[in-house]
Amino acid sequence: MVTAPTSSRAFPHSRNSLNLFRLILAAAVLFAHAFYITGNGTGPMLHGENLGGWAVAGFFVLSGFLITGSRLRHGTGEFLVHRIARIYPAFLVCLVVTAFVFAPVAGLIERGELGGFFTTPVTPLEYIWANIGLQINSYNISWTLGTVPYPGAWNGSLWTLYYEFFCYIIVWTLGFLAIFRKTVWFPIALWVVSVGIHATMGFWGRLGLDASFGLLFKLLPFFLGGVVAYVVFDRWGMRTWVGIASLIAAAVPIILVPGFGGQLAAPLLAYGLLWLSTVVRQPRLIATHDVSYGFYIYAWPTAQLLVLVGAAGLGIWGFMAVNVLATLVFAAASWFLVERPVMRVTRRGRAVPVARSGAPVSESST
Repeated sequence: MVTAPTSSRAFPHSRNSLNLFRLILAAAVLFAHAFYITGNGTGPMLHGENLGGWAVAGFFVLSGFLITGSRLRHGTGEFLVHRIARIYPAFLVCLVVTAFVFAPVAGLIERGELGGFFTTPVTPLEYIWANIGLQINSYNISWTLGTVPYPGAWNGSLWTLYYEFFCYIIVWTLGFLAIFRKTVWFPIALWVVSVGIHATMGFWGRLGLDASFGLLFKLLPFFLGGVVAYVVFDRWGMRTWVGIASLIAAAVPIILVPGFGGQLAAPLLAYGLLWLSTVVRQPRLIATHDVSYGFYIYAWPTAQLLVLVGAAGLGIWGFMAVNVLATLVFAAASWFLVERPVMRVTRRGRAVPVARSGAPVSESST
């Protein structure tokens, strides 16, 4: 199903398929991680990056676009409250559920009892405390996950959230600058600098900067690519032929330039994906309920439990299918019980926009 876009128009914030696109990207991360978790190698790779890494790049370009719009629409305090409400409560609940539900169940499956579970480092409480600041410092919980192909790692997806929130803070800071609000060239210059730093990471590493610096500047160019797309759309609107050309042009550096081709293509990738989100329609259910975040944060621990109960015996594709269904249960619970209620409290008094089709715009993008 497609719509017939006009040759030039503003980005339709209330009529797009970004919820669907984010869910697809989260599913791509699940797909990539399934190979590691079941002991079936790395899966498809491009320039040393698996499909999950490229999906994360897609997340960051879309996030850069949406977060810039949020920063320019809201006051400084309101923006921070909304961003914390969107990312942190569900993250914290995921830590607690992993430590006190997933891990004990795994322990019972592996040993039939929980002797020493609550006292063997890293204890469940130590796991929560080590990771409570979004930066993931501990992946294991007690002695669990010692019998799986990817041992000791309860959630290999959460590490990106620290860097995503760091990008939020960068945009929040930039929002104080008149030059950021008034010219497209300043965001473009920031993106160019970020790509340059990533491309010369060997030099920065020799200066003693740690791995966190490298990971930030691996992801920041994608986020700033989304920022550039926002200011371009804001000033010149969206054109169909530019969207098509952007997708084609983005593929060139991604395929041909190892090391930093994705970062070099980020604004083109952002423009192309955003244009595509106005062409492809999403089901009304997905438009109303954005379960992509919950899907992303629960896919890995769900997969580890499925391995313990023998689901890897279904083959890689059968395992992925079961993992998708199981993860959707936790993602829906996260949305209905945590994410949506928290966002409604923080946005109380603000009307939820309604699309022309009658479906409310997902609260996750406001």
